[in-house]
Amino acid sequence: MEHGSTVTAVHKTTFSVRHMDCAAEEQMVRMKLDGMEKIRSLSFDLKERRLVVLHHEGHADILRQLDSLNFDTTLISTEMSEAFTSSERDGAERRLLWQVLSINAAFFIIEIVAGYVAGSMGLMADSLDMLADSIVYGLSLYAVGHAAARKKRIAGLSGYFQMALAVVGLLEVLRRSLGAEGIPDHTMMIAVSFFALLGNALCLYLLNKSKSTEAHMQASMIFTSNDVLVNIGVIIAGLLVIATDSPYPDLAVGLIIFAIVARGAVRILQLSK
Repeated sequence: MEHGSTVTAVHKTTFSVRHMDCAAEEQMVRMKLDGMEKIRSLSFDLKERRLVVLHHEGHADILRQLDSLNFDTTLISTEMSEAFTSSERDGAERRLLWQVLSINAAFFIIEIVAGYVAGSMGLMADSLDMLADSIVYGLSLYAVGHAAARKKRIAGLSGYFQMALAVVGLLEVLRRSLGAEGIPDHTMMIAVSFFALLGNALCLYLLNKSKSTEAHMQASMIFTSNDVLVNIGVIIAGLLVIATDSPYPDLAVGLIIFAIVARGAVRILQLSK
């Protein structure tokens, strides 16, 4: 047993959640079950679409809550098990989340400035995606130890803020597509996105290295994997700007990223209800 750990007997119940295949659905499940004092921990396997719940007492009310999401949830098994808690492990996860948050916040500042200087909507959109992720990581840290009602209020505020960012960004893409905008600085687009890609790759390495099965850590890995794809998209857009001598590839990737941010905001607002 780890130093500082304790062990207690609990129920271990496994559910199949057929319509849970991404971080957004995982967050909806977490928020739905948040506030149930009987639950000790949640462990998600998005690939297999399974949820393992460690809890006290029966599982019937947990299943009812999951059924209300209409994710096609079924009970697989339930058994008695042992639950370990470790203050050292929690501290390590906090430190890791702070590291990931710091990297995302730093690249938000770098990319928003570089995007403005380069005239690139792709970089500016990616910077706001970094900001959205920073908010998610910050909420994960802040919400620890707080009541479920406060967590939902915080999630709701972050969802409205993220939606406002997406709407402003989409309107700016529309304005630029209708106006006579110049060609963005493709060299800066590619260079800054490349370093952002390295930053996200470092975050992904740190998260994978933790080997954590906790829900918020698994979600963070998925968010960061998506960010890597976004960075690659901006780099490709920069290359297309060179090939076409046109601002439209940059506007297109900006539009896609802002749409992703808007979709994430809608999911967060659904969680906060």
